[in-house]
Amino acid sequence: MEALQNFIDGEFVPCSNHIDSYNPATGEVHLKVPDSGKEEVEKAVEAANRAFTKWSHTAAKERSRLLNRIADAIEARLEEFAVAESRDQGKPVWLARAVDIPRACLNFRFFATAICHQIQTSTVLDEAAATNYTHRTPLGVAGLICPWNLPLYLLTFKIAPALAAGNTVVCKPSEMTSLTANLLAGVMKEVGLPGGVCNMVYGLGPRAGEALVTHPKVPVISFTGGTVTGVHISERVAPFCKRLSLELGGKNAGIVFDDADLDKCIPTMIRSSFSNQGEICLTTSRIYVHRSIYDNYINRFVDATKKLTVGDPSDENNKLGALISKEHLAKVTGYVEQAEKEGASILCGHGKEPLTLPVKNKNGYFMRPTVITNIKDDSPAMTEEIFGPVVCIVPFDSEDEVVQRANSLPYGLAACVWTESSGRTHRVSQQLDVGTVWVNCWVVRDLNMPFGGAKQSGIGREGFKDSLEFYTEIKTICIKH
Repeated sequence: MEALQNFIDGEFVPCSNHIDSYNPATGEVHLKVPDSGKEEVEKAVEAANRAFTKWSHTAAKERSRLLNRIADAIEARLEEFAVAESRDQGKPVWLARAVDIPRACLNFRFFATAICHQIQTSTVLDEAAATNYTHRTPLGVAGLICPWNLPLYLLTFKIAPALAAGNTVVCKPSEMTSLTANLLAGVMKEVGLPGGVCNMVYGLGPRAGEALVTHPKVPVISFTGGTVTGVHISERVAPFCKRLSLELGGKNAGIVFDDADLDKCIPTMIRSSFSNQGEICLTTSRIYVHRSIYDNYINRFVDATKKLTVGDPSDENNKLGALISKEHLAKVTGYVEQAEKEGASILCGHGKEPLTLPVKNKNGYFMRPTVITNIKDDSPAMTEEIFGPVVCIVPFDSEDEVVQRANSLPYGLAACVWTESSGRTHRVSQQLDVGTVWVNCWVVRDLNMPFGGAKQSGIGREGFKDSLEFYTEIKTICIKH
């Protein structure tokens, strides 16, 4: 069985202890992942610090060239990466091929270009006979911690701007989905990225992650994951005054007004509710539909949901694959069962339709997409991040009412609004306490724009300007004439 190795100082380094990594589609162990701790993190940070001096002084054009070469090499092996991502995470191969791996390539290419087109600020003070200008410098070693739902997609969204800005990095991917990070390390070695510039240390959060966030020589931490873990990281890095970016959980609302174009709305909201088995922080997990169209909406939404096929991720016809783990599947189904005990209606999905699977997938972590109605706003299924293929749909009567209900939770990552009224579009969007509002669409992303959450959904933003500013220190230089 394949055993991954940490990638430190440009070389693959064996580890004495390992963690079992399961294929979610079969429930079987498919590889061994290093169970790294303080010692391995220390070696990686030392390597990154040694590499920082030269990398931070490498011309932006050369850094750009190497990032583009990484993108080209990933693209040349797109199918290999897509299959590996599916095997490790449970998502359909077609989804990894169409979204995850191309986005990883885009991340590298986007920031490879962006770093060559930065403009600094300058002023001339005639009365003082002085000129001021700003200068940005990289911070040093960045600690990057990424989740299991979009492994390569999100990891490269951190690595690319950090390296483009001249930092070196130590990455801690999720112990459940380290395979494509390992493939990426091989690509970096292949294209000639200098040793120590990007290091991969695999393992558990309480061991490898804790050692990384508390290391005194890692001045910047970027984390994507659950809110509880984000709060813990905030507490641990506070004594060090580290720069911190947190992209955390969400309980995203969709608001469907009575003038919505349902022919466009329903297919998009099906996708926003169930893509990647609902394991996306941006998933729409509670939908508010105007009462005048509620029954029609429910009937059409449920009919469309029942047509979604679930099963073997390698089957191109299946829309949903497997959830990440046995424990996570139990958690997600538990929310549905609790809601039903509370009196909610389960219109389709878990416990309602049989799930027929191939023999090889009988022990996999599969679940049918589930629609819940007649549920109270204070039910856990309506207030807590489920992170699975479950959506609650409830009616509303007025604009003010639905805005208040959408804003009632401590999360504030994203929202969807469906309306043909331009006035309502701007009015409602500006009142929603979230980082991103999509109107008549979902996950239409421009990397030039800031991305992040409000309230307990995060701290900071990621994107062209925001990421490059996050990974650099700005200074003002004043010169007397």
